[in-house]
Amino acid sequence: MASTAEAAEVAAITAAPASAESGRKRGYLGYLLLLPAAAWLIIFFVLPLYSLLATSLYDPAGSDFRGYEMTYEWSNYSNAVKDYWVPLVRALWYAGLATFFCLILGYVLAYAIAFKAGRWKNLMLVLVIAPFFTSFLVRTLAWKLILGDDGFIVNTLQFLHILGADGRLLATPIAVVAGLTYNFLPFMVLPLFASIDKIDHRLIEASSDLYANPVVGFFKVTWPLSLPGVISGTLLTFIPAVGDYINAQLLGSAKTRVVGSVIQSLFTDANDYPAAAALSVILMTLIVAMVLVYVRRAGTEELL
Repeated sequence: MASTAEAAEVAAITAAPASAESGRKRGYLGYLLLLPAAAWLIIFFVLPLYSLLATSLYDPAGSDFRGYEMTYEWSNYSNAVKDYWVPLVRALWYAGLATFFCLILGYVLAYAIAFKAGRWKNLMLVLVIAPFFTSFLVRTLAWKLILGDDGFIVNTLQFLHILGADGRLLATPIAVVAGLTYNFLPFMVLPLFASIDKIDHRLIEASSDLYANPVVGFFKVTWPLSLPGVISGTLLTFIPAVGDYINAQLLGSAKTRVVGSVIQSLFTDANDYPAAAALSVILMTLIVAMVLVYVRRAGTEELL
């Protein structure tokens, strides 16, 4: 009996180092599997971000002949805000309006697909993402034709005396916000549908059994349960809409110029790299700060 116990103890002692060694190998394997993703992030995120930050601190007096020099010009940031705060605020305002309209339209559409579409659910989801099968530029140019001065919409609004005889929609903030709303609506619908589709119908039925009318039941049951989709959808819509300049450039005018247009012009036309980089960093910082505050106030910190 004693010999059997001694043999088991010896086997356990000899097996322990082997098990520890296999555990270390599994740990090393996990780190090796992370290497491709880490390399991707370093090459395509960390290095470009560092380059942008460095460029924002270059000497703004540099020229094409002697190039820019690193002089840690922090005044580039204050000058960028002072010179371009109007298109910056305008971009935030347009993106906020487009996000709001996308939320209203997208919630109704996602709710209808999740609860009312039945066997047509998959087809309707395909129709939601169908615009992605064409170019972003082509879709925006289509809105240029739709909102044209001789188009059906303008003629109808003029007939109803909502627009004057010389009234127009193109080259106005309305056209820019409409283009943003259309182009980014699928980014709102899909997260909302994923969230609403998970809601248990029995909870909604229970609210009606407890004498709650449909409006109260919606705000007490459906809306709180769909908040993760609301937060995700608004972020996916607002963030790219702030930096978009195609809609403002094709559907707007000089009076609707947004910060994305300014950054693009500074980089490509004016060759003012420090100002463009500083404005880009300011925009990124504003977006990150707004997202953090928004998510914290919404009570969905786990989304980050």
